[in-house]
Amino acid sequence: MSDSVGRFFWCIRHNRVETEPDLCPAKHRIGPFASADDASHALEKVQERNEAWEAEDARWTGER
Repeated sequence: MSDSVGRFFWCIRHNRVETEPDLCPAKHRIGPFASADDASHALEKVQERNEAWEAEDARWTGER
């Protein structure tokens, strides 16, 4: 049994939510997420985290 059973992933190759047994290779997906809705917002979450990390980096280096 796979560890992704019952979990949801966002496929960056096909721009869709995927679950087993219809999963693209791991290099093409983000997750796992607890729900299909959470997975469908994966790219928004990635953007939010990137912005937060970039802001923290800027504070750390004294750029802000």
